[in-house]
Amino acid sequence: MINHYNFKNQRLSFDIPKIMGIVNVTPDSFSDGGKYFSVNDAVDHGLKLIDEGASIIDIGGESTRPGSDPVLEDEELRRTIPVIKKLTQLRKDAIISIDTTKSEVARQALNSGAQIINDISGLTFDNGMIDVAKQYDAGVVIMHIQGNPKTMQQNPFYKDVIKEVYDYLSVQITKTKENNVNKLFVDPGIGFGKRIEDNFTLIKNLEKFQSLGYPVLIGLSKKSFIGKILGIEADEREVGTVILETISVLKSARIIRTHNVKYCMQMVKLVSHIL
Repeated sequence: MINHYNFKNQRLSFDIPKIMGIVNVTPDSFSDGGKYFSVNDAVDHGLKLIDEGASIIDIGGESTRPGSDPVLEDEELRRTIPVIKKLTQLRKDAIISIDTTKSEVARQALNSGAQIINDISGLTFDNGMIDVAKQYDAGVVIMHIQGNPKTMQQNPFYKDVIKEVYDYLSVQITKTKENNVNKLFVDPGIGFGKRIEDNFTLIKNLEKFQSLGYPVLIGLSKKSFIGKILGIEADEREVGTVILETISVLKSARIIRTHNVKYCMQMVKLVSHIL
């Protein structure tokens, strides 16, 4: 499996799991919508996450919670690009990821200092995304999704969730490699068109995705399946999140995308000593 990537002057090694801190520049994300909607608030939060130990800051301007409506391209650009520019000015060595499915948003983000495209569609919503990734030699998170954010939780179904997700990721990896895009991460897409049992099955079998040959990224922070099992709201899901993030690291995850970098960093330090 790939053990490191080089981004600008930064070497991102996967010997120890790395943390991707979430900065949602949105009014309606399920966990922190509206908290960091201004440029200054979003930048301050990104700086805080870096100081707490995040190796990557994932900036998004469009909520992808179940049932969410798409955001117009111009609005997504207005939300994200100033944050990326200011954050990279203040921390020139920061590794920034743009969470988008739109190739023009990705292009302007990369031109402004981002180095990774985090595409929940696995590069399937916008045919221009691969070309943008190739042009900028960007890292790409290839995620699995069934449907789209608006419809994905309307009776999702799998005969064999592990095989179907694995095969989807394998096909998309082949497409990106054929276009000379090689800095890849694979994400099984917890909560994106998945039933509760599908999410747990994917976490339980996460190590199987190692054979795809690329670092496994997982994002499950505060998601609704945790709340449904425990009967709690989003702001009470920190403990459940850390427990499942711990299991994910033990099951081979190399990148943890999370809201609470501080807690996740403590977990990674402890688990790394065990491993």
